Amino acid sequence: MNNVILIGMPGVGKSTIGIVLAKVLGYDFIDSDLLIQKSEGKLLWQIMRDAGNDEFNRIEERVNCAITAERSVIATGGSVVYGAKAMEHLRSIGTIVYLEADCPTLARRLGDLTRRGVVFRPGQGLAGLYAERTPLYEKYAQLTIPVGSLSVQEAVADIEAALRTWI
Repeated sequence: MNNVILIGMPGVGKSTIGIVLAKVLGYDFIDSDLLIQKSEGKLLWQIMRDAGNDEFNRIEERVNCAITAERSVIATGGSVVYGAKAMEHLRSIGTIVYLEADCPTLARRLGDLTRRGVVFRPGQGLAGLYAERTPLYEKYAQLTIPVGSLSVQEAVADIEAALRTWI
């Protein structure tokens, strides 16, 4: 196993689960949202405000395509699946794991989506975003782990078991 790439909706726990998974596997941890912020010198929501969603998606794809890592857990932004080139690159460097949770669970976990730096169209809302992205997560996933009702430790154990079977 080279890298483990986590995809999924905002609020599903990609970063939180990713950090613990990296510790358990003895891997490094990379948060692609933080790489984007570093690249642009702004917070995600500021980039979206200043550049707009389309330009943000181009920036996100460029940054994700530039990730070179070995033995790392990579937590991606929820909108990474809009970039086909980024997803091809990520698949070429690791195993893509979709962390899945239902929309009501995500709604309970999330606060102000605009302050989290979530890419969505005006008036779309969480349910519309969920309906739009779920088919993309399913398309790119090599493994799907339902994590909505799991603790972080349970989610990590399920991912670890799935990775052992996958390899």
